[in-house]
Amino acid sequence: MKTLIRTALTVAALATAAAACTSTAQTPEPAPLDLSKDVRLVAYSSCDDMLAGLRQKAAENVGPWGFGPGIQPFGAREMVQSDTAMTAKATPEHSTTNVHEAGVDEPDLVKTDGNRVFTVTNGRLRVIDTATKKVTAELELVKQDQPGGFMSGDLLISGDRVLVIYRGGMAMLEKSFAPQMQTAYILVDLSGKPKVLSTVRPQGEHVDARMVGSTVRIVTRSQPDIKFPQPKDRVGEEQLKKINQEVVRQAPVEAWLPKIEITDESGTVKKDSVACERVSHPADYTGTSLLTVHSLDLAQGVTAAGTDPISLAADGDTVYGTGQSLYVASNPRWWWPSGPVMLEDTPVEPPPTPAATPDTASATPDTASTAQAPAEEPSPTEPTPTATATPTTTATPTATPSDVPPVDPTEPARPTPVIPPEETELHRFDVGQAGAPKYVSSGKVPGRLLNQYSLSEFEGNLRVATTQSDQKTSSSSVYVLKADTLARVGEVGGLGKGERIYSVRFIGPVGYVVTFRQVDPLYTLDLRDPAAPRVTGELKITGYSAYLHPAGDGRLIGVGQEASDKGRTLGTQLSLFDVSDPAGPRRLSQMFQKDSGSEAEWDPHAFLYWPKTGLTVIPLSGYKDNTTGAMVMKVDQSGVTKLGMVKHPKQTQKEYSYQPGIQRAMVIGDELWTVSYEGVQVNDATTLAEKAWIPVT
Repeated sequence: MKTLIRTALTVAALATAAAACTSTAQTPEPAPLDLSKDVRLVAYSSCDDMLAGLRQKAAENVGPWGFGPGIQPFGAREMVQSDTAMTAKATPEHSTTNVHEAGVDEPDLVKTDGNRVFTVTNGRLRVIDTATKKVTAELELVKQDQPGGFMSGDLLISGDRVLVIYRGGMAMLEKSFAPQMQTAYILVDLSGKPKVLSTVRPQGEHVDARMVGSTVRIVTRSQPDIKFPQPKDRVGEEQLKKINQEVVRQAPVEAWLPKIEITDESGTVKKDSVACERVSHPADYTGTSLLTVHSLDLAQGVTAAGTDPISLAADGDTVYGTGQSLYVASNPRWWWPSGPVMLEDTPVEPPPTPAATPDTASATPDTASTAQAPAEEPSPTEPTPTATATPTTTATPTATPSDVPPVDPTEPARPTPVIPPEETELHRFDVGQAGAPKYVSSGKVPGRLLNQYSLSEFEGNLRVATTQSDQKTSSSSVYVLKADTLARVGEVGGLGKGERIYSVRFIGPVGYVVTFRQVDPLYTLDLRDPAAPRVTGELKITGYSAYLHPAGDGRLIGVGQEASDKGRTLGTQLSLFDVSDPAGPRRLSQMFQKDSGSEAEWDPHAFLYWPKTGLTVIPLSGYKDNTTGAMVMKVDQSGVTKLGMVKHPKQTQKEYSYQPGIQRAMVIGDELWTVSYEGVQVNDATTLAEKAWIPVT
C-alpha cells in the first residue's frame, strides 16, 4: 500500500512540476454537467417571486442596527508557480504570478509578459521595457491629489490589454453607490498610445477575479440598498428590529438588484442592473447579500452585453477557480456574546508584520542559517512577527454606551443568544463556456476555511479543508464533495486537536495539512478513494508553515515561522520537506531568519520559485537586524542554500530615512526583478549584482 501511495505522490508531483513550466497545462476537470434541472430549481420565476423571497429572508435576518457590515475579503491568495515558456524568439523566459491552478491567472500588483513589466502605483499605470529597463508608457488613472490617488491597483494582462482593479475609495466614483464600498475595473489598451477603453463600476465590494485565456470572471458582493431610520431615544432593540423588518418588507425589488455603470472611451455612461431572471438562490439563504459574477473578455473589450452579470442570493469572501469551475465560499462570521472565542492556552499571536518604517534604517549583519533555530525565546517585550493567514471577517460592531438608546424597562427580556453553527457555504459556477457562467449548486461543510488553498477540484470532486472550533477546543477535517452537486462523499477528521489549520496544499490525489498551536504537525493525506480519505503520515516540528509549494519529485517547500516549544514565534523559516514516503515525511533542510516576517506567509503571490535553477525568493521584513528586503536562496533536492539579500535603495523623507519593503520578485531571462512601493530593481540572477533601479516618480 505504501508503494502505491508513493507512486501516486510521485506522479502528482511530476505533473505539478510540469505544470509549473508551461501556461497551457490544465488540472483534470469534471465531466460536462446537465444543468437543466439544477438551475430551474433555484432560479426565481419572476421579479415578484424574487422580491417576495428576498423580502422574507432579509426581514428574518435584519437586526436592530440593520444588516451589519459586509465581510471584508481576504487577500491571502495561494497558488502553483506558473512559469511561462518563451512565446517568441524575442521574449525572454520569465516567471509569472504564483497562482493556485496552472492556466488560471490571478490579479496581482505586478505583471510581466517577458518583454514588459506592468505596475500601478499612485494611481498611475507604468510599463517598463525589460530590455532597456526604461519606462516606455504611463497613464494616469486617478489623480494623486484626489482621495484614492495614492492607491495601488491589481492587474490582469492579455496581449496589449490591461485590466486594472481598484478595490474602492476612488474619488472618480463620486456618489454612484454611496452606501456601498466602491470598486472600479479599468480596461486599458497599450497597442499604441495608452488609453482607457472602458471603466466598469459595479455596485458592491470586489471579492476576487480569475482569468482563463483572455476571459476574466469577476466576483463582487453587494447588500440591499435599504436606508433604515435613525434609532430614537428610549426605543429598545426588539422594537428597532420590528421597525427595520417593516422597512425591508416595503423595499422595492431595485433595492436588491446590483447596479452597474459602464463608461466607454468617449465618456458616455451607461447605467444598468442585473435582471431578475439572472438572479438565482440556493435552498437556504439570508436575503442580506448578493454575489455577482461579471464576465469580461479582455480581447473583445466591453460589448453591448456589458459584463453579462449573473447574481446569486448568497454571501462569499473566498474565490477558487479552475478552467471549468468557479467556486465562491463564505466563511462563517465571527460571533460572540461578549468577546471573541479563545482556545485555552493558545499562544497570543502578535500583530501582522509591519511594513518598513524609519526605525529600520540602520543595517546589521544577517543571521540566517541552515541550522536549527535557537532554543531561546525573545523577551516578552520584544515584538515578534506573525504568520497567521486566517481570513479576516467582520463582526457586527459593538455600540458604545453613548450610541445605545436607553432600554425600555417595559420591554420583555431578550432570550439568551445561541451561537450559530460554524459552517462554510460553498457555491459553484460553471465557467467552461463563453459568455455568462451558470450557477450549478451550493453546499455546506462544518468549520472555517483558511483561504483558497483549502479548496481543490480533482477528478470530479472538490476537497475542502476546514477548522471547527468552540470556546474550549478545535480540530480540523478534510471533506470530499461531488463537484456537480456539492454533496458530501467522504471525510477525514481529528487533525490537530486543539490547533487550527495554518496551510493546506492538495497535489493530485495527495493532500498536505499543517496545523499549529505549540508544535507544527504536517499531515499527509491519501485522497485516492474519495469516499475514504485517510491520514498516512505526520511530522511534528516546532513552528509552522503558512504556505506550502511543490518543488519537484517528492519535495515540498514550506514558508512560515519558527517557534519555541511553547509556541512563541521566533522568526521566518523556509523548510524543505521530503514527502516521497507519505508514511514518513521529514524535513531535510531549514533556513531561519531571526526576528523577521515574510509577506509570503499570508500572500503566496509574494513567493517565487524558479524550477529551472531552484532560485527561490521571499520578501523579508526585519526588526532588530534590519533584514528588510528579499532573501534569495537556492532549493535543490537535498537542501536550501542562502545566496544573499536584495535590498532597494534607502529612501529619505524630510528628517528620516527608511529601507523599502520588497513585495514581489520575478525572473526575466537571466535577471531577478524585484518590486517595492518605491520602485523596481534589476539584479543579476546568479551574482545578485545590481543592474538597474527604476524609481516610482
